[in-house]
Amino acid sequence: MIISFLIRCIREVSWRLLFKAGWLWCFKSFFALRAFKNRNKHDILFPPFLFFSLTTACNLHCRGCWVTQEKGHNVSPVSLPLEKIERVIQIGQQNSVYFYTLLGGEPFLTTTMWELIEHHPEAYFQVITNGQFFDTNNVKRLKKLGNVSPLISIDGFETENDARRGLGTFIKAINGCQELCRQKLLYGVATVVTAQNFESVLTEVYIRQFIELGAVYLWYYIYRPVGMDSASELAVNREQLSELRKRLLRLRRKMPIILIDTYWDAQGKAVCPASKGMAFVVGAKGSIEPCPPITVARNFLDDNNGDFYKTINESNFLRHFQQFVRDRYDGERSQGCVLIDYPQELAEFLRQEQVVDLSGRNFLTELDTAIPKTSHFLPGEEIPENYWVYRLLKQNLFFGIGAYG
Repeated sequence: MIISFLIRCIREVSWRLLFKAGWLWCFKSFFALRAFKNRNKHDILFPPFLFFSLTTACNLHCRGCWVTQEKGHNVSPVSLPLEKIERVIQIGQQNSVYFYTLLGGEPFLTTTMWELIEHHPEAYFQVITNGQFFDTNNVKRLKKLGNVSPLISIDGFETENDARRGLGTFIKAINGCQELCRQKLLYGVATVVTAQNFESVLTEVYIRQFIELGAVYLWYYIYRPVGMDSASELAVNREQLSELRKRLLRLRRKMPIILIDTYWDAQGKAVCPASKGMAFVVGAKGSIEPCPPITVARNFLDDNNGDFYKTINESNFLRHFQQFVRDRYDGERSQGCVLIDYPQELAEFLRQEQVVDLSGRNFLTELDTAIPKTSHFLPGEEIPENYWVYRLLKQNLFFGIGAYG
């Protein structure tokens, strides 16, 4: 697999973009993890990677989306000011943080996305997008910048994808993939595994579709039933999660594409990146949130006169959240997703922490009424990575002590 994958990259991706990704994403991330581990030894809380939720604006209304535009006459979507992001990046780079994931809403609906990537050629950006904006001009602009990898959300074949994301979104996203391939960009596809698409998205046929479209990596997520249209029937069950792990291990040994999961470490133990302090989210309102779907906060960018490092490191809420997760699982060794496994206990914890609800809905009430599901925490069913490539990646690059999520 690895030889075929390397040949693909050399043939299908611009060498300039491969070099930039190798230097800015892989090489710098390795040292970011070393700095992070050193901070951990001294009980300093500051992540090696960061998410920026640039805006609540979006052109789609996907089922199970946790990003909500506030309703009301003359109410506009909220966007994160560029100057505040710039200040965070400056502090981040002082602490060896050079990799940033840009979220929405839809990042392509803001000029901020372009300005950030352009202003920081020394950093690398991953843009999670619904893939509806990859016309020739946008792709050429991304290629010229070079320090960015689009990650396009596609949730199955056309019928399955459009049932969740809207009619016509699959074809438009595939057309975008074709344009990215034609111009030799380094990009990936993000697929949310649901009970509906489980049997189709974990197949060689599905993966080969994106190999033929020039995707370098395919990133699997597990469906989380949250938001105004939580669609809990789409959640995968325990048997499917166990089978997901087994299929990923088989497919990784065969397919010339990087298959990323956000859930298991090199030993096959369940991971919660937020509980390990691996990455936090800067929300569209300047909030500092533990992870993308948990849209609450106690801390904001303006705290401590804008000293982002001090605000993170001294955050009782973020430290208490880490302990809350550890207490419900296997301590430091293995953690699942409390949002799925323990929604009512999570709601109680968040009330005790007196968080600000930034969801635009009533997030705590949603948790109160949610039906607990099974997350990726599968004690007794751990399966270590059985391919040296992925063991190496997860130990040294994909969050080093966990999965990449």
